[in-house]
Amino acid sequence: MPLSDFILTLKDNPYFGAGFGLVGVGTALALARKGAQFGMVAFRRHCMITLEVTSRDKSYHWLLNWITHQAKRTQHLSVETSYFQHESGRISTTFSFVPSPGNHFIWYNTKWLRVERNREKQMIDLHTGTPWETVTLTSLGSNRQIFFDILSEAKGLALKQQEGKTVMYTAMGAEWRPFGFPRRRRPLNSVVLEKGISEKIVQDVKDFIGNPKWYTDRGIPYRRGYLLYGPPGCGKSSFITALAGKLQYSICLMSLSDRTLTDDRLNHLLSMAPQQSIVLLEDVDAAFVNRDLVKENPTVYQGMGRLTFSGLLNALDGVASAEARLVFMTTNYLDRLDPALIRPGRVDHKQFVGYCSHWQLSQMYQRFYPEQAAAMAEEFAEKALSLSDRISAAQVQGHFLLYKLEPRKAIEDIQQIMV
Repeated sequence: MPLSDFILTLKDNPYFGAGFGLVGVGTALALARKGAQFGMVAFRRHCMITLEVTSRDKSYHWLLNWITHQAKRTQHLSVETSYFQHESGRISTTFSFVPSPGNHFIWYNTKWLRVERNREKQMIDLHTGTPWETVTLTSLGSNRQIFFDILSEAKGLALKQQEGKTVMYTAMGAEWRPFGFPRRRRPLNSVVLEKGISEKIVQDVKDFIGNPKWYTDRGIPYRRGYLLYGPPGCGKSSFITALAGKLQYSICLMSLSDRTLTDDRLNHLLSMAPQQSIVLLEDVDAAFVNRDLVKENPTVYQGMGRLTFSGLLNALDGVASAEARLVFMTTNYLDRLDPALIRPGRVDHKQFVGYCSHWQLSQMYQRFYPEQAAAMAEEFAEKALSLSDRISAAQVQGHFLLYKLEPRKAIEDIQQIMV
């Protein structure tokens, strides 16, 4: 049979015609599906822009807060509980509803944004114990400026919520995490040190912050360390807290007695301290013992931490130590500190903060009872010093709290200050 006749026979066969039609339709649908997928990939690649932010990034919580304010109409929510401290000192609970994991849409600057929040159930952040999360923003177009605008808005919103407050950070794993809720900034004049001390330290810190080029031009590491030493309760930590409020800085609390603290972790934490923050090392004498004392008495307890003394020195002033850093250390016993720890370069400014002088006592009285005459403040100071010359600021404050509305009785019962 000729080939032409065979083709005509197949053409007239209804079974073959039906099968060929089905195959043709299936092939056309498959090609259409592949074409649609290819077209969607090409469209996303050339006509859409995407930003992914992980939960480990510092801007992640800023972005979540921003999304909360933008996506007010979404019906799929997660709750975040926080605390707010009022001017009166009362603390209230606040519930914030943030978009839950899934897809959400936001209208922003004449554009639709797709917000996709993913939570990995199998992956956990080992430092915080929370599930690993990502937020992905998708927008039409190829201009990434929209993401810069969003992140800038999110940062500004977060800073506005912290305005007038001091944020406290604590070391958690290999990073710094906010500790508790931001505290109201303490006025610097609420901490009464000996005359001239506060002004001297503030001026020194401001000179350091405002002159980075001076250090760079002379090849000097741009970091500065301060040591406040003296009896307990005399205002060392309170002054640092007030100073942070004055500078609009945060405070990073570091405990050198932490048994999980290692040399590498300390170096990493000091290098990763948040910008515009004061690193505070309190009671540094409790972490290590002077090496001369150890030679004289080998049985002296030297602590059980994994941090070594050489690791601390290298973190403060080693080759790999961070720049643009402000470190404050406090101690009640200067003689217990190793000379290598407090030499220039590691401690650039030492300041003794001692018991209250006559001037301090009168100033504190006037601050607590501003409506009273200066003569009463002088009388209070004289009577207090007649009892002892070793009265701390904490004792004076505690005494005033007993007589909040009785300035005269605070003087008459001055002996109670020694109880």
